[in-house]
Amino acid sequence: MGLFDPNRDSFHVGPAYQTLMRELGLDARGVFDDRRILPWRKLPDRENCTLDEYIDGTKVRLHVKRYPRSASPTTADLEQAGYQLLVDAGIPAAPLVAWGVLTDGRSFTIWQDLTGFTPGDKLVEQGTAFESVVAPTAELAAKLHTAGLHHRDLYLCHFMIDPALLAAAGHVPAVQLIDTARVRRLPGWPLRRRWIVKDLSQFWYSTTKLSVTDDQRDRWLAIYAKERAVRPGSLRGSIVRKARAIRRHDASLNASQPSRNVSIPT
Repeated sequence: MGLFDPNRDSFHVGPAYQTLMRELGLDARGVFDDRRILPWRKLPDRENCTLDEYIDGTKVRLHVKRYPRSASPTTADLEQAGYQLLVDAGIPAAPLVAWGVLTDGRSFTIWQDLTGFTPGDKLVEQGTAFESVVAPTAELAAKLHTAGLHHRDLYLCHFMIDPALLAAAGHVPAVQLIDTARVRRLPGWPLRRRWIVKDLSQFWYSTTKLSVTDDQRDRWLAIYAKERAVRPGSLRGSIVRKARAIRRHDASLNASQPSRNVSIPT
């Protein structure tokens, strides 16, 4: 994780994307000034943007997060560090293209678009059976916790899913995680259980806004528990109680920030 240097902008680009960045002519300042980068959601703590461009006749889409001034480590540093934790643990995650910090403390991350992937909640809303994503999402959540990590925003919308890859069952992961700013290593017991329950409760709560039954949620938890060799009954009560608290908190946030749930443009 890099520390904020107040005397110079930083712009870190992944090796696989250096040619792309040169072709786009993008630098750290350009992430905030380039008119090709279009915000689609503005919140107090970030802007979510897209950058669509054609390179040699091929359309390229990147996802940009722009963060206001913050202390060191910046939000971009934390997001990059969370992403690296997932990569090191072998957890499939949307590829990080670049990240950086400006001299005024603003920071940013740039992500590769996952062509063919859709947020899990949108996929179910569009008619994909929840049953088809029960096992892969439960197994990925179990893998995350078995690796000693927690996401802290483990809602279904942060599982990006490609139905075609699910059906093909090939070597390319059909489910990948996004939104890595809060990914951390799990602490020791008893706090470890608290953070695991919070992750599971976030997923549980996010399914209550869809046509998902309690039986389906219980099957999801059973698969998760089997992967981790724990009893689902030892977790269920705590998950349901925490999910109710998340519902109340989410309602409050939605009331104060109605643009939170704006959908990304296609």
